[in-house]
Amino acid sequence: MPRRQGYALLIALVAGTAALAAAVAFATTLLSGPGATPLPPAETQAAARNPVAPATSGGSWVATWTAAPVGAEKGTEKGTEGGLPGRTIRNVVHTSIGGNVARITLSNLFGTTPLVVDQATVNTRPVTFKGAGTVTVAAGGRVVSDPVVVPVAPDSDLQVSFRTPRGGGPVTYHGYTHQTSFLIDERGTFTTSNWRYLTAVDVRSEQALGAVVALGDSLTAGSGSSTDANARWPDVLADRLGGRYGVANAGIAGNRVVGIGRGTGGQSGTDRLDRDVLGVAGARTVVVALGINDVQQYPQETDPQRIVDSLRALTDRAHARGLRVVGATLTPFEGFATWTPQRDAVRHAVNQQIRSGTVFDAYVDFDAAVRDPAAPNRLLASYDSGDHLHLNDDGYRALGDRVDLKSLDRDRAPRSDAL
Repeated sequence: MPRRQGYALLIALVAGTAALAAAVAFATTLLSGPGATPLPPAETQAAARNPVAPATSGGSWVATWTAAPVGAEKGTEKGTEGGLPGRTIRNVVHTSIGGNVARITLSNLFGTTPLVVDQATVNTRPVTFKGAGTVTVAAGGRVVSDPVVVPVAPDSDLQVSFRTPRGGGPVTYHGYTHQTSFLIDERGTFTTSNWRYLTAVDVRSEQALGAVVALGDSLTAGSGSSTDANARWPDVLADRLGGRYGVANAGIAGNRVVGIGRGTGGQSGTDRLDRDVLGVAGARTVVVALGINDVQQYPQETDPQRIVDSLRALTDRAHARGLRVVGATLTPFEGFATWTPQRDAVRHAVNQQIRSGTVFDAYVDFDAAVRDPAAPNRLLASYDSGDHLHLNDDGYRALGDRVDLKSLDRDRAPRSDAL
């Protein structure tokens, strides 16, 4: 045997033995460590039989799920170290596409001290970071895990769990998720509606052409939709795409395109484009659904051209990175507390330019999809969640069904003024 091949074989044998030993030790820790999440014996045995292994399948990394980090969770900045010391955080997320190899991204964007994670799993499979079971995420930083061999089914709930043994300062989180997740400590298991630290799950895919990213506000995040129903319009779109594209939801309630909205961690849609769209694995197309908060939220933007110019600037930046851009018209809100005829006139002026075809490569007419034909400045009553701004499950289905799937194809020509 040639010397180089002999060395390679020896290294592979040693690495395989070490990976198996690490997996068994990790499973034992899960069962006995303080604050750990007990696993049923069958799951523990499965984890030991299927240790973390290098990704061997082909294909590219494509996002199956994302959540934009919103801010620092209130109450977690207190105490000596803050954070959620000794807790196991179990985020439940809903996938768009499937694969047999996955990786996760953890963010400490709003943390003020380093975050330590000493146990992590995806559906009970141990996750490592550069070969180690423990990782430290710098304040303001993020980390991407090693690939882990784990079956990820499309259109299904995935459990991503990890333990923070000590502080970590304020918790970077995404609230009002319309999904039930869990916090676990020595007292028991508690439900939560927050996603914490986790911002992406990617899979290796040979079938998916890439990812579609939905950059939006509360209407994209799904405000008004049913908990655990996965009825947000990006979820509806993912179902329609049938695995052709992963769908990444980058909606933040209150987000604006010109200014900074309330409760958005000091972020505008323009500020977070690089991180939440261009940084998404496999991103090929972005659907921009922003602008209604600029119209109706204090301080209200009275010049529709400023909104349109900001939307065009987003489009140009995405084009510079090779992405196709589809924009959404702004939906009705008469009856909401901030509605006035003057503000609605701004909305109509923005929509007129979007429909002219000079802002985006293509547009989806969300306004036409959900307005009341008899009172077009209002939502159709059967789509209204009750506040006259946000939608119910049927309303979000109407939005998701409105998207022309052909418009998402990146290979289609961009708008003429962008050539």
